[in-house]
Amino acid sequence: MSDSRYQVDVSVETRFLAEQSQPEHNRFAFAYTITVHNNGELPAKLLSRHWVITDGDGQVEEVRGDGVVGQQPLIQPGQSHTYTSGTVMTTKVGNMQGTYQMLAEDGKRFDAVIAPFRLAVPGALH
Repeated sequence: MSDSRYQVDVSVETRFLAEQSQPEHNRFAFAYTITVHNNGELPAKLLSRHWVITDGDGQVEEVRGDGVVGQQPLIQPGQSHTYTSGTVMTTKVGNMQGTYQMLAEDGKRFDAVIAPFRLAVPGALH
């Protein structure tokens, strides 16, 4: 059962970075901009991240780490935190999904789920 005190929603925008990619060497670079919205009732700090990255060949890479881009932002209720990061894949299409571990001001830890999103070279999905 969800508790309205702990409600963090994540939205994602992606883009293909042609200038950082080398298709002839199976190197495809992508940027993703994440917005973490605190729709709960308590301030919450983003402690860590866990990503599951799956390329077009079904290869899975898991990435865990503290915070996001070197920060552990404290997000107030009704506020959001936006950052941009990136990844490089060996295929033109892939997916990412994961969780952020959050710490509410009252000491409760909870996960903010990052729904699966697609990374794709424009025109690769025809």
